Amino acid sequence: MPDDVTQCEKCPRLRQWCQHIGQVKRAQFIDQDYWTKPVPDFGVEAPRGLIVGLAPAAHGANRTGRMFTGDRSGEWLYRALHEAGLASQPTYQSRDDGMVLHGIRITAVCHCAPPDNKPTKEEIANCRPYLESALATGSLRAVLCLGGMAFAETQRILGIRPLQKFAHGAEIIGAVRILASYHPSQQNTFTGRLTQQMLQQVVNQFAESCR
Repeated sequence: MPDDVTQCEKCPRLRQWCQHIGQVKRAQFIDQDYWTKPVPDFGVEAPRGLIVGLAPAAHGANRTGRMFTGDRSGEWLYRALHEAGLASQPTYQSRDDGMVLHGIRITAVCHCAPPDNKPTKEEIANCRPYLESALATGSLRAVLCLGGMAFAETQRILGIRPLQKFAHGAEIIGAVRILASYHPSQQNTFTGRLTQQMLQQVVNQFAESCR
């Protein structure tokens, strides 16, 4: 079992970036104290389902300290999770808002916000033990990968070869069912590449696999 991720200092570039963002802040959050530490997983300890994202957003989870909390991506994801019966509420306020996940856990390929949302290969490797630990949970029935990097890393860790190419709606059937969706980033949602209906359809499949 890896050490507490919030104490990790393996990636100096990421630690410096997260702390820098917490100092300069965004105007709308100027009165808030940013988390700036590596962001831990969120959800139940023995999940039937695991959601894998890329990394915390600089002014999202790097600010709030909870996965997918504080940015537009989280608005889309939690709305879909609530609709599928996997989250206690459709919106968030903070990491202390009482949000409860039902039977699932949310993690990421990298637990620190990277510049331009692009962690290096070395940074991904440094964070891999945390994802390996999350995927080693014996109760796991399904994994929902948000984006191509999450899909590829999940396959590598679970020993799936050759790697299946990423596509929205892709799935791999095995002892653990792996599902893929476009990441609900603004780059995808603002352009219409991902709609709420598209995300909801995959989340519903994920929810059904977790039961």
